[in-house]
Amino acid sequence: MKSKTINAVLHKKIGAWLRSIEDDSVREMAQKNTIVTGGAIASMLLNEPVNDYDIYFRDRATTIAVARYYMSRFKVKERQGIPCEMRLVGDDGEPINDTNPTGRVKIMIQSSGIASDEGTKKPYEYFEARQDDAAGQYVGELMGGDIEDATDAIERELPDDNDYRPVFLSTNAITLSGKIQIVIRFFGNPDEIHENYDFVHCTNYWTSWDHKVVLRQDALESLLARELRYVGSKYPVCSIIRLRKFIRRGWTINAGQILKILMQANALDLTDPKVLEDQLTGVDAAYFIEILEKVKVKDPNKIDTAYLVEIIDRMF
Repeated sequence: MKSKTINAVLHKKIGAWLRSIEDDSVREMAQKNTIVTGGAIASMLLNEPVNDYDIYFRDRATTIAVARYYMSRFKVKERQGIPCEMRLVGDDGEPINDTNPTGRVKIMIQSSGIASDEGTKKPYEYFEARQDDAAGQYVGELMGGDIEDATDAIERELPDDNDYRPVFLSTNAITLSGKIQIVIRFFGNPDEIHENYDFVHCTNYWTSWDHKVVLRQDALESLLARELRYVGSKYPVCSIIRLRKFIRRGWTINAGQILKILMQANALDLTDPKVLEDQLTGVDAAYFIEILEKVKVKDPNKIDTAYLVEIIDRMF
């Protein structure tokens, strides 16, 4: 697909999503600050189906406003009789307000399940980490799949429409029907967002303020060769786990790229529960969250590697 066509597709898609936002002030902020980047543009360039459109925002204020809007529209409570308390918190786990104007944005969820807005309980159950630690709040698929697999399953069960209602929430993202995923974990200009990316082929992007697709030469070369090129990430452990998905899709990676990932992972203290938890956040696999909970029971301050291996062998 040519860049002109990609621009037209994204302009139409994001325009439809924006029109679905009923709050005028939130819609105006999103119109001025939306970035689409990641796998959608890569898929279109390869003439492959788009799994979802990853949306980011270039400032924290828009990220907060959009997150609050969809949190208020996520209808779970009364229909299923499930208590569902959601809060928007910062890095320190405290509710976002004027006293913490900088830092990460997270959704803290206290509930025992998740559903579509029809109130239909899904055939699979959802797991949630402890409720007394804001850094550990997740909603993920208990069957051990990644969040991508879980949201794909939800999309298949929902009607094929584009009303863009929230169907899945996690600490990091809000998934809407119509294949829209709003990422709240990161915000900033495209270069700042891509500092958190691992593979270069996902770094092409589109911006709502100038309706322009930007194609990077190194990303295009990687796509043409279907070769993973690691550009460095704050989350190398997540990158290692993500390799499985790309290899299943026919991508290749050379030993040098793997070594780069391992060198970055080696610099981390993965025996620190907070470090390991942060590294696994991008994976959103519920089994990992449950594993972390089990090893913390033994020692909340340092991970016993032998015990961790035992738990992993028991669960996988």
